[in-house]
Amino acid sequence: MSKRTVASVRREIARKLTATSPTAALDARVIVAHLLGCVPAQLALRDEEAVDEAFAAQAMAFGERRAAGEPVARIVGEKEFHGLTLALSPDTLVPRPDTETLVDAALAAVEEEWSRSATLDILDLGTGSGAILIALLAELPNSRGVGIDIAAGAIETARRNAMRHGLAERASFAVGDWAKSTKDRFDVVVANPPYIASGEISGLQIEVRDHDPHVALDGGADGFDAIHAILSDLDRILRHGGVGLIEIGVGQAATVKELAEAHGFRCVFKNDLAGIERVALLSRQSEADG
Repeated sequence: MSKRTVASVRREIARKLTATSPTAALDARVIVAHLLGCVPAQLALRDEEAVDEAFAAQAMAFGERRAAGEPVARIVGEKEFHGLTLALSPDTLVPRPDTETLVDAALAAVEEEWSRSATLDILDLGTGSGAILIALLAELPNSRGVGIDIAAGAIETARRNAMRHGLAERASFAVGDWAKSTKDRFDVVVANPPYIASGEISGLQIEVRDHDPHVALDGGADGFDAIHAILSDLDRILRHGGVGLIEIGVGQAATVKELAEAHGFRCVFKNDLAGIERVALLSRQSEADG
């Protein structure tokens, strides 16, 4: 039997994934790097290292899980988001590039209304892994934030992620039902709520349908239940001059704009990299008018 190396195991996994994953080579690199305890960019320096059969078996087992539709991030237990590595759990979504649009839009709003050095209070509704709040606090050194989620497991994951990135003193997390559990006011309110209509979940990609928590996906019969809940409390929790940002689904912009205006908010949209209206940026109509 020929010697097993990092490169040979990586190539074997990639070959097995070619038929099921459009990112087979990258998936294989992430899996092997995770088991080696390094980042994928370092693999080129380790390709000729010999590996034992136990390592190869574990790597191939991970490859089989990926071939069956499990996301790589679930397999390795973490995901890169806005330059940060975040741990995942069964109670959290896998953070997606679309949601980085929300982070970037929030940072742009902070720069326009205040500055990145301002002392701001941020509320992250449906915080999940804490991805949005942690990414914002990493860029806003004097700000503090609160993350709320209905799932206790998500809150524990978010706390671990905040500690991992040295933000535990500026980030706190609590179990709650949207904003009902807080009486405080905030300068910035962000949310990536469930916005998929209940009847559409069965048609989602297997990576999402079978591996993301449905409570974080299911937006009710029309997909707007959580958005309604957030908008109904936004005026109460948003300080004068504050801004709200909500991630929305494809084709939801017109309805969200109508709902926002009915609650007294001016609504403009920020597009994601695919040109889709992905983030609703909200400010009070009375403040926007002068």
